[in-house]
Amino acid sequence: MCSPDVPRPYRRDESRDRDLKPDAGKRRPGFAPAPEALPVPVYDNHTHFDFGDSPVALKDALDAAEAVGIAGAVQVGCDLESSRFTVRAVDRDPRILGAVAIHPNDAPELAGAGALDDALAEIEALAAHPRIRAIGETGLDYFRTGPDGVSDQKYSFRRHIDIAKRRGLALQIHDRDAHGDVVDVLREEGAPSCVVFHCFSGDAELARICNEMGWYMSFSGTLTFKNARNLREALDVADPALIMVETDAPFLTPHPHRGRPNASYMLPYTVQSMAQLTGRGLDSLGMLLRANTEAVYGSWDA
Repeated sequence: MCSPDVPRPYRRDESRDRDLKPDAGKRRPGFAPAPEALPVPVYDNHTHFDFGDSPVALKDALDAAEAVGIAGAVQVGCDLESSRFTVRAVDRDPRILGAVAIHPNDAPELAGAGALDDALAEIEALAAHPRIRAIGETGLDYFRTGPDGVSDQKYSFRRHIDIAKRRGLALQIHDRDAHGDVVDVLREEGAPSCVVFHCFSGDAELARICNEMGWYMSFSGTLTFKNARNLREALDVADPALIMVETDAPFLTPHPHRGRPNASYMLPYTVQSMAQLTGRGLDSLGMLLRANTEAVYGSWDA
């Protein structure tokens, strides 16, 4: 079982109650060297400390991030077990705030087992913790779930929106190949006061909709990929008051270290790319990203 003081990451297809070691006989690329530290500390507003193959202690991961100018992070749950982990994590280190939810890809399976409503009830109970500041990641994913799962995904999404509104929490959106329907559901239900498109994957058109609606756009390491022209065009038109940054670690490692594990300490690569693309200095961009993130989630010190 994980240490009561230092929770450890897990492989998604294994129990979170095991301390993990790299698989014997399998060589995986290690973590990349630390980037140059940012001059103004910012926040990683979406990460999964409990995912991944490399058993790094939570405190060590946060210390490594802090050393390169990452002041804190939002640990995101996407099923019951990871949401429970999130509540434990926010109690263990003041550099963490949390988000809890049922991922859209899990909603059809839970609905088929007659367990979705009970799962959503537990998510709402977990969201009562004062350091849980968002409901997420929730939304729609048409890449991994076929047409038969759409109605369950939409039902779950609407329930998460309701929880966020009643709890006065931000909403972190997972949107994959579903831009139009995500926007439609948000408009139909009435969006919470703070909506964040996690790992923004749209184009300039979606960015303009977010500008109009006051929805935040969180850019990840995908912005640094050579084929991400749509994201660069979106960033170009995005209202600066609505942009944020994230890792979605351990996924989406930024260039030039794709193929290696991602972690919060890698965030400066994406921030540097955002600075180059927007023509802002790192100091100015850092202050902007920090202010936007705190506007959504509140103070890490509270």
